[in-house]
Amino acid sequence: MRVRFSCHDVEVSRRRSGGLFAAAASVWLVLLLLAAAARAAPPAERVRLDRPLVVTQLPAGGAAEERPAAGGVLRARYGEGGRLVSVAADGSTKLLSDGFHSACEPDVSFDGSRLLFAGKRTADDEWNVYEMTLADRQVRQITKGGGACRSPCYQGTLFTLDSPQPWYQCTFIRTAATGPKDPAASAAGNLFSCKLDGTELRQLSFTPPGDFDPAVLADGRLVLASRQRAAADRGPLGRVALFAVNIDGTDYSLFAADRGSRIKHMPCATAKGLVVFVETDESPWDGAGSLSCVTTRRPLHSYRQIAKPGEGLFHSPSPLPDGRILVSRRSADGKQPHAVYRLDPATGRSELVFGDARYHCIQAKVLASRPEPDGRSSNVREEDPHGRLYCLDVYKSDLKDPAAPPRGTIKRLRVLGSGVPSPLGEIDVDDDGSFHLELPANTPVQLQTLDASGKVLRSCTWIWARNHESRGCIGCHEDGELTPQNRFPTAVGRPPAKLGPPPRATGSTHSNSP
Repeated sequence: MRVRFSCHDVEVSRRRSGGLFAAAASVWLVLLLLAAAARAAPPAERVRLDRPLVVTQLPAGGAAEERPAAGGVLRARYGEGGRLVSVAADGSTKLLSDGFHSACEPDVSFDGSRLLFAGKRTADDEWNVYEMTLADRQVRQITKGGGACRSPCYQGTLFTLDSPQPWYQCTFIRTAATGPKDPAASAAGNLFSCKLDGTELRQLSFTPPGDFDPAVLADGRLVLASRQRAAADRGPLGRVALFAVNIDGTDYSLFAADRGSRIKHMPCATAKGLVVFVETDESPWDGAGSLSCVTTRRPLHSYRQIAKPGEGLFHSPSPLPDGRILVSRRSADGKQPHAVYRLDPATGRSELVFGDARYHCIQAKVLASRPEPDGRSSNVREEDPHGRLYCLDVYKSDLKDPAAPPRGTIKRLRVLGSGVPSPLGEIDVDDDGSFHLELPANTPVQLQTLDASGKVLRSCTWIWARNHESRGCIGCHEDGELTPQNRFPTAVGRPPAKLGPPPRATGSTHSNSP
């Protein structure tokens, strides 16, 4: 709407009216027209994409925004009243989640024809994973019961040496069942997978503090956020770090180092070899924060900040085919809801794509085909109740600790189980620092190294081994990009030791946790 006026128009009006009242009325009319034009104009220039999007819309100013962060570390489990819309190039929207009380967290299939999402048909339903065929919007339910199933994403193919052909799966986070208005409910749970028809349900992660936000990498692995227990360098509430895991739950390991803020989550892998994520030191209700990245080639040594908190609070990045990303952003004071932007991780430059003042517009994904990740093989054997764990040298560590135990002082290894009042057992550590033991499969454990008197010298975070998995490490909190020394550890030359009772009462519980 365009409004044109001039002083000549006002002067003519004043002469014709024969008084000041008419001139003032004319000026007020012009001002009203200008105000109307301002309201009708778009708030900012919007960039047009050549592909449609799917976007989650949460009503702005809803009850979720009043919920406190879960202990300052985990965001609230929001999504009640959310809906999925498709956004065309001209900015017009179409409701996709018709018939659902709540829907959110979309993920587009690799061929661009289908959509996974978390949904609830009624307010009293539990969250479950659904798949929609985009051509006809037919919806079928994949998960059923067992807790809230959220954050679904498509995996690449999985195969074993004795399987007739590879098969596709989806991954999701399953959390404890809670009421829809429970203010203590958080996004953390454990990672699960199943075939796309809901069969072959398997738990993949077992960390007691919880995992969330899985995303698939180009090599077929999954990267996800994982809460780590409290320690001296993490504060009383611990940290949330990025971990990687195979799609069968094996080789769960740190993906990105602890540089930057205390909480790292919402990862996404870009088309140009980056993993972009949101980070913050204290999580607001939605987990929004600044934006940072690492490279997939050297994730432990390539941390870089893309956008600082002063540039707004960012949320749910997702990849675009050219290496840029879609990301949501809101004002730090909460006065402006999330809108969707296109952002270049190389420069930090962003452009508005879509927004609606009535909604938080988050979790935007391109409705188009994308490269399929590599398939992965698996040696997990569900019938084997044990896994195996070995270490090449417990003295190898990258911790900057002046009190690191001298070689020869570590004599025993203690294994602690989650929720178990007493240790699962102990084994001897060889003179060269190696050990090799058998563990109950799918059981989160912590390891403690002990001296001759039973004093705890160092402990690790939660780890586990899947059925029939043999997993190992170079040392105690070693740099994961190191190549081990070319020597054969003595403990690996023997069958794995079975856990036995401690030989004596333990002493001090001093711990230097990585």
